[in-house]
Amino acid sequence: MIKKIKYLFFILLLGNTFFSLAQVEAIAMMDTNKIRIGEQSKIDLYVKYKATQKNLNIQWPVIGDTLRKEVEVVNVSKIDTTIPDKNKPDEIQQHQTITVTSVDSGFWAIPPFAFIVNNDTAKPVETDALLLAVYTLPVDTAEKSIKDIKAPFDEPFDWHEYLPFVYGGLVAVIVIVIIIFILRKVLKKKPVIIEPPKPKVPAHITALNALEEIKNKKLWQEGKYKEYHTLISDTLRAYIEERYGVAAMELTSDEIFKIMNSQVIDTISKEKLKQVLTLADYVKFAKVIPIEVENDMTLNNAFDFVNGTKREDPINPTEENNSVTQ
Repeated sequence: MIKKIKYLFFILLLGNTFFSLAQVEAIAMMDTNKIRIGEQSKIDLYVKYKATQKNLNIQWPVIGDTLRKEVEVVNVSKIDTTIPDKNKPDEIQQHQTITVTSVDSGFWAIPPFAFIVNNDTAKPVETDALLLAVYTLPVDTAEKSIKDIKAPFDEPFDWHEYLPFVYGGLVAVIVIVIIIFILRKVLKKKPVIIEPPKPKVPAHITALNALEEIKNKKLWQEGKYKEYHTLISDTLRAYIEERYGVAAMELTSDEIFKIMNSQVIDTISKEKLKQVLTLADYVKFAKVIPIEVENDMTLNNAFDFVNGTKREDPINPTEENNSVTQ
């Protein structure tokens, strides 16, 4: 009989232990429950529990744009976890602040905030309900507060008050005359020289020079594959943009391929362009490391594409202007 009593006492003690470990406390507090229309109030949500509780899952309530039709949510802070009392390191506290406001006067009850513990939706942990009082601005309706508008006072004319404006105007006129006189003297001594426009460098010359610089830098030999292939790709994009009037710097490789298919370009040049841009995309985005042959082939294909599509007769700016005038 004594053994059964001890066994029953042990089971009750164990059950009480599990009950205490699963305890979660939820609190909702307002910094002020009385505001005027348009003012704000902050609601602090606290959840307290023991650190000894293992595998504890607390689901916080989802806060929308309103807590109710008359109470709007302005801001919701992140949830922070702290130990509020250093003397009790096993007590954990989570905290979140909700800033609310209202443009409707009245007394608005804010329903409890429900926290789901360990997915137990049947028995959520709830806070107490809150009450927010929203007042309008007081209006003085007494008869004595309404007064007639006073007529403006007549101010006697005093010409001495206008003397500073007269003197200031005269000084301004004199200064403007002096400036005009000086400018006319200076402009007469220095004739305007119109420099002829500099001849425009053809697009293929610029591209070939840039590719030659990339070759001399020996980037891929130093392991800088991404920089090497990016520079080659950007050089061809800039060349296509100037040569064909296509915004290649802002397009993807596939978009460039579709546009270039409509241009009068031989198939070999198209294939070499596709190899350069495709491998550059793999190196930049997929972090592919090309082999030595691919690195050399990419630069050679870039040279070949520019040479195969270059315009042999560069337009002189003077001739271009004359043709437009005609």
